[in-house]
Amino acid sequence: MATTSYKKNYRCVPSLEQFYSQGSAVAVSSDGSFLACGCDDKIKIVDSSNSSIIKTLEGDSERVTALTLSPNDKFLFSASSSRLITVWDLSTSKPLRQWKGHEGSVRGMTCDASGGILATAGEDRLVRVWDVDGGFCTHNFKGHEQVVTSVLFHPNPHQLLLFSGSDDGKVRVWDLVGRKCTYVLDKHFSTVTSLAVAEDGYTLLSGGRDKVVNLWNLREGTLKKTVPTYEMVETVCVIHSGTHFYSSLGLNETSTAKKKESSPPVIFLTVGERGVVRIWNSEGAICLFEQGSSDVAISSNKDELKRGFVAAVLMPSDQGLLCLTADQQFLFYSLEQSVEEAFCLKLSRRLVGYNEEIVDMKFLGDDEQFLAVATNIEQVRMYDLASMSCSYVLTGHSEIVLCLDTCISSSGKTLVVTGSKDNSVRLWENSSCIGIGTGHMGAVGAVAFSKKKNNFIVSGSSDRTLKVWSFDGLQDNGSEIMNLRAKAVVAAHDKDINSLAVAPNDNLVCSGSQDRTACVWRLPDLVSVVVLKGHKRGIWCVEFSPVDQCVITASGDKTIKIWAISDGACLKTFEGHTSSILRVSFLTRGTQFVSSGADGLVKLWTVKTNECIATYDQHEDKVWALAVGKKTEMLATGGGDAVVNLWHDSTVEDKEEAFRKEEEGVLKGQELENALSDANYIKAIKIAFELRRPHKLFDLFSELFRKKHAEDQVDKALQSLGIDEQYQLFEYVREWNSKPKLCSVAQFVLSRVFSTLPPKEIIEIKGISEILEGLIPYTQRHFSRADRLERSTLLLDYTLHGMSVIEPLETNDSQRLPNGESALQHSDEKTKEMLGEVLNSEQSDAPTEAKQLSSKKRKSRKSKESGKVKSRKAVE
Repeated sequence: MATTSYKKNYRCVPSLEQFYSQGSAVAVSSDGSFLACGCDDKIKIVDSSNSSIIKTLEGDSERVTALTLSPNDKFLFSASSSRLITVWDLSTSKPLRQWKGHEGSVRGMTCDASGGILATAGEDRLVRVWDVDGGFCTHNFKGHEQVVTSVLFHPNPHQLLLFSGSDDGKVRVWDLVGRKCTYVLDKHFSTVTSLAVAEDGYTLLSGGRDKVVNLWNLREGTLKKTVPTYEMVETVCVIHSGTHFYSSLGLNETSTAKKKESSPPVIFLTVGERGVVRIWNSEGAICLFEQGSSDVAISSNKDELKRGFVAAVLMPSDQGLLCLTADQQFLFYSLEQSVEEAFCLKLSRRLVGYNEEIVDMKFLGDDEQFLAVATNIEQVRMYDLASMSCSYVLTGHSEIVLCLDTCISSSGKTLVVTGSKDNSVRLWENSSCIGIGTGHMGAVGAVAFSKKKNNFIVSGSSDRTLKVWSFDGLQDNGSEIMNLRAKAVVAAHDKDINSLAVAPNDNLVCSGSQDRTACVWRLPDLVSVVVLKGHKRGIWCVEFSPVDQCVITASGDKTIKIWAISDGACLKTFEGHTSSILRVSFLTRGTQFVSSGADGLVKLWTVKTNECIATYDQHEDKVWALAVGKKTEMLATGGGDAVVNLWHDSTVEDKEEAFRKEEEGVLKGQELENALSDANYIKAIKIAFELRRPHKLFDLFSELFRKKHAEDQVDKALQSLGIDEQYQLFEYVREWNSKPKLCSVAQFVLSRVFSTLPPKEIIEIKGISEILEGLIPYTQRHFSRADRLERSTLLLDYTLHGMSVIEPLETNDSQRLPNGESALQHSDEKTKEMLGEVLNSEQSDAPTEAKQLSSKKRKSRKSKESGKVKSRKAVE
């Protein structure tokens, strides 16, 4: 039998995390490759293909209200509730300049075709135009009576016009040359939400929440036509001729025939509260296309306010259409040729900006390429792990989905079962609901499929009962939703049921409850087998071992226990989490398991040794959901921070990486020895830095310190170091400088560093100030010790000279001081002064010492005399 290899480490890949917050601004790049999204007080640059976050721009702690990109996508302009306008360089992710824009928040902004002029619309009812390079205001337009919501430059750079829409229902046309308002277009009865200029350059389209789109003649400032849309319009986009959208509508012949007319028809697109895309022809106000159904998944009447689109952008280069929903989803549509319809929009990709709190997750599919995610909403989202796009949504529950499970049926179909707060159980095949189980009197908090036959479901509820549901023959009924039949019911616990697990042979089911017990039941009649008692808090998760007759439980008492099914005895207890343990699951054929808790930690355990071999801290809140792939044993975790992390087993890769590093270390070590034998100290120092060997590095500097004229080699070696290596050298020198035996070499290296590297370069090293603060006290101590030693040698020379042991050195003219006396005489005088100071201090201390000595003698005499008197009295 092959030996099971333990997993030692998992590598985390953040796959789903929040990149957009509701009500924030969004900007799309000119090539459609990335999105700039406001996420609370941050700006996140997101890859539009897979929703991965490319970079994050840290804001000013206030919510981002407006965003726009320069035409070349090199600069990003942002505004926040702090009223600051910021220009970002996307290549460095740093702000270039900032200035205060308005007295209120900026609601909209746009950049002209040159990228040098920025227009902003504010809550202070002003429209301002800014010089981007200088950061100063060039135009300040007043006239709107309420908040300005939208602003747009004329697409033709030769027509210096600016358009603005407001909550007062008016559209104003501003002349940038004359610095005045040319026209006031007043036909809307509600907020103007969107502006667009037609292809001819002389027709302006304005959409509003009064459910109409108005077309204006810019030559005369008059209303040309009003198109009723019968929904509040959030965005209007003009479809230009020559695009794939235009040709797919079959309008090429029509547009050619209309060329002779003075005002050709305008083809435009609208999105709004209904959540459907509609395409209009201004000629006759005809709706050319309307989606049959909305892709915005809403299931309850409470969420009517969240229904619909809030923005839309026609992607460049015929890449399709991007629509932003009120529930923070980015829907990418592409054109699809259909047999029934000439024009058809296909939802190609769905990116979710915010998932809310994640409650449960499971892998599904033959190759486990999908992930089912239940959050604090009524739907279950199915994510494709390759692109992290939401492939489809399970819609049908009227309350929050609390739990789910997945399986592959005997016919090879992927099935999903969900339990909800609406007291029902639903069975799904792909995106369709094929069965509903009703009968619970409380929220369904746990569901589980059978493992072997895949023909029944077990559910547990807050009504403290277990139910077994059969769905044999249910999949043969076509598209009709059937009622699931309850085969058995039992009152299982005294409190809510949190978790269920079915044994691999389908003979047993285990339930965990808030009443601090886990119960094992025999299927299909739900006869009690054993009750597992021992936890001090409610049990959050239970699971059967895939190979042994035992059950593992996770509890709110911060412990994990393994129980024997035969007699209910507790076999092992694991402790390590600092808060409630919410999920646990077996790995590696039952020899290991992984757990997650309310402390935000994910831990990997080995059953045999009771050891936690790895702890991961990649979540900022409770980890409610933990999914383990049956085939790949890949992990997925999610929780209260709305983040889904995927974990890949990296044991083999880490082992290979360690072996490779060890092999490189051996080769580098041999290379270092060869450099030493060749006396190539520069190369040896560089290799010692690469290998992180401070002891060897000290030996090299020590050998150079003992050699004469070795400063050049040290200087060349120091000049070849990078910034990180320079920082590492300062850390080594600080360590050597703290030890008296090594300080001489440390001071030698330090002197060469300060003489070789310029001070500006040293100051720019990150963290150098802390190291220098650690060097200064020890350096001062070494200097004072050397100074005392030098003074002592002068005293010794003077003493030996006075005893005629050594002869005074002959002084030549070069050794004389400026005043004519020799250096030896000067040092002798210094020594005499020092001796005089010492003698004076000794003489001043002598009388006090004599007084203390005489007092001691008198005390001793008195004590002796008193002793003699006492002895005489004793004799008498």
